[in-house]
Amino acid sequence: MVSCEDLHQIMLKNDLTFFTGIPDSTFKGWMNFLDKNPGKYFTNIKASNECEAIALASGYNLSSSKVGVVYMQNSGLGKTVNPLTSLCDTEVYSIPLLMMIGWRGEPETKDEPQHKKMGRITLPLLDVLEIEYELLPVGKEDIEKTISKAIDYIENNSRPYALIIKKGVIEEYNFDEQPTEKFELTREDAIKCIVDNLDDRYLIISTTGKTSRELFEYRLTKSEKPRDFYMVGSMGCSSSIALGIALQKPDKKILVFDGDGSAIMQMGNFATIGHYKPKNLYHIVFDNNSYDSTGGQSTVSDSVDFEKAALACGYASANTVKSKKDLIDLLNNISKLATPSLIVVKINQDSRKDLGRPTSSSLENKESFMEFLK
Repeated sequence: MVSCEDLHQIMLKNDLTFFTGIPDSTFKGWMNFLDKNPGKYFTNIKASNECEAIALASGYNLSSSKVGVVYMQNSGLGKTVNPLTSLCDTEVYSIPLLMMIGWRGEPETKDEPQHKKMGRITLPLLDVLEIEYELLPVGKEDIEKTISKAIDYIENNSRPYALIIKKGVIEEYNFDEQPTEKFELTREDAIKCIVDNLDDRYLIISTTGKTSRELFEYRLTKSEKPRDFYMVGSMGCSSSIALGIALQKPDKKILVFDGDGSAIMQMGNFATIGHYKPKNLYHIVFDNNSYDSTGGQSTVSDSVDFEKAALACGYASANTVKSKKDLIDLLNNISKLATPSLIVVKINQDSRKDLGRPTSSSLENKESFMEFLK
């Protein structure tokens, strides 16, 4: 394995000092290094989604003639197909950039269901896109040769190049956690509070990652059959799924469990929800200013006013709560809220180390949700 400090020196040697993207747990050590060392001879722009990251790196190249680095999970590679083919491609603007792609769902390895298909087609997809790639090797010297080779190719051909990164190639990065504002609730506390204070008339669509895992596990703890729609993958899409259901089933009350990172990733959803104004949709955003599932790297939610954004997009009401009492008071009066309604719950960056994963398949969970929806 290579240390983050050594990888940083290799990057500097190749004049790679501009980084942007969406974090991936496959190489979360490097993600944490970039997140926790702002201004240390490099720039790290926390993008809202992978398409934006490609465009940011393109803008960097246009203004500096230097190569930008875009990091992502291979699930995000699918999102980048449009800017890669219509912006960076040699048949359009021929913009060079280096991609660092975490390989989730690698064939012959155990992974979650949402990663299997993309894991299997990651390399073939790069072939179809006509993007050269190489697996990042393990040793420091080999990594240095690989990145140097990538830069030579990029500069000689003025086109993107991809480094595919397996888990365990880059070391973890240990850092001193800076004190942050402390709130009363964790996400799991908030989920339990909501489930306990609302009845079966409310159907829940929960975003991917630990949110769905915590909700699923709490249903089991309460000896209830899991009946919510537990998102796996498709980050940022939970509120759109909820809107599709809300418009089709106006007699049902629909709750969205969202995260700050996923809400920001697809913030255009706010505009669509606000335009169509479903009277039965409650959009709950758990805001801990972090990508919790990939290692706790910070989002840009500390500079986002979700309330004002929702109201500006046409939501009928928006509220923010920071304590259990305030959350319970709001839930007790939820039927009085003008809808569509946004509820931001400020939470701590914390989750259980022993948090499990759904014990039923995604297909079984879908069928249970559809049955409950009836």
